[in-house]
Amino acid sequence: MLQQDWAAKWAVYSPEKTAFREAETGRSLTYARLNSLGNRLAHHLVRLNLKKGDRIAVLAENCLEYLVLFAAAQKTGVILVPLNYRLTAAEIDYLLENSEPAMALAEEKFRATLETAPAYGRIPHRWSLEALKDFCENTAHTPDDEVFENTPLDEDDPVFILYTSGTTGFPKGALYTHKMLFWNSINTAMSLVVNSDSRTVNCMPPFHTGGWNVLTTPFLHHGGFTCLIKKFDPEAVLELIEKEQVTVFMGVPTMLKMMADLPAFVRADFSCLHYIIVGGEPMPVPLIEKWHARGVPIRQGYGMTEVGPNLTSLHQDDAVRKAGSIGRPNFYVNIRIADGEGNTLPPGQPGELLLQGPMVTPGYWRNPEASEKAIRDGWFRTGDQVRQDGEGYLYVVDRIKNMFISGGENVYPAEVERVLLAHPCVTGAAVIGVPDEKWGESGHAFVTLKPGSKTPSEELLDFCRSRLARFKVPKHVTFLEEIPKNDTGKIDRKGLAGFK
Repeated sequence: MLQQDWAAKWAVYSPEKTAFREAETGRSLTYARLNSLGNRLAHHLVRLNLKKGDRIAVLAENCLEYLVLFAAAQKTGVILVPLNYRLTAAEIDYLLENSEPAMALAEEKFRATLETAPAYGRIPHRWSLEALKDFCENTAHTPDDEVFENTPLDEDDPVFILYTSGTTGFPKGALYTHKMLFWNSINTAMSLVVNSDSRTVNCMPPFHTGGWNVLTTPFLHHGGFTCLIKKFDPEAVLELIEKEQVTVFMGVPTMLKMMADLPAFVRADFSCLHYIIVGGEPMPVPLIEKWHARGVPIRQGYGMTEVGPNLTSLHQDDAVRKAGSIGRPNFYVNIRIADGEGNTLPPGQPGELLLQGPMVTPGYWRNPEASEKAIRDGWFRTGDQVRQDGEGYLYVVDRIKNMFISGGENVYPAEVERVLLAHPCVTGAAVIGVPDEKWGESGHAFVTLKPGSKTPSEELLDFCRSRLARFKVPKHVTFLEEIPKNDTGKIDRKGLAGFK
């Protein structure tokens, strides 16, 4: 395989061009500096006996050091494991136990969470992000900065393990390979305008494939510029789009609504913005029209951690005409819509979306059962029910796996239900997503209690808050005598909507 060392290539072509800048600090990296620091870190990792396939777990917000780690990963073959800093120590502990990293790095503000996880103490190398920052900011030039003899890599070697919440209640580590990285970038550039003049602001968190692979790595591959912001702030992002002359921005509808509701929206300068990429959930037509009125086209699409993620795209000219559609497949994406037996269905008939192509994961980390279930005869089963109209446009009909999206975050009911059932007074639990004015959707828990128990809903929510990330905690609790079931004995989630 041709070595994918993108920092090294752009250090030759555009050495003095700024590749990344932090919005909060103004710190930046040129392509030359990114490459030299990638070399320096690669040498250091080798001296610590880290090798291809070893994992590095990272608990940090968007920062320049994360990109240096990525550059070193392309050179050495180490695997980055971005950890979700919104999780509790118990949730982090499971990820560390599962991934068994050779090294862990944590930003100071998250270090206490990491150190509380029992598995953290068994990690051979533990480093603070601040120490890595000092390592990178040492301006003394060393031979390590000049060159690193890259480790030969296979295209199916992972560069990331990206954890997704599972329907069983336990996260699965999706393997994201160097091949996926390359073909996702190609698909993105062929669907959008992505080149060395492209500029973006990335406010998506680094523990999501969206933070890495919707725009950041395609822009790095094509020699573009990315401004990193640690978390979404509508006023700050609106200012940065203008200040940084952003050409493409990616967000979820909740973000775009918050920005459009600001008084500054009507006078913001969007003249450099080709369009905004929208994912996560359908964008309401009135909100699309509000952005269109300001001259900003909307491009909706569909993606997932295990595949792509940039899989389909709805051209901005069709944003209103095909409202609710996720568009058509990107260039190197093959699709089928199949019934439960795997038979291809005709246009117009809803079925499960199956995906095939070089951007599909080889499977899940140390989880052959989940891998075999997800990939059948070379096709990835998305678990999403879709239909295709006569013009080839796709529409998501239902989320087969009952997942709902709260503020752009995937929430799996089974994970929340597992925590609720751990409460000593709870005998039954079911969670569904319900409309939420601010977050798009939020969780509504339906609970049955042991006879004689009178547990307040706030006590149950506090119990969840101590064990789950905030976005997973239900917003509403309803107590029932019995959880409704369908004929097969499964929770009747549609029937639960009538109890609200």
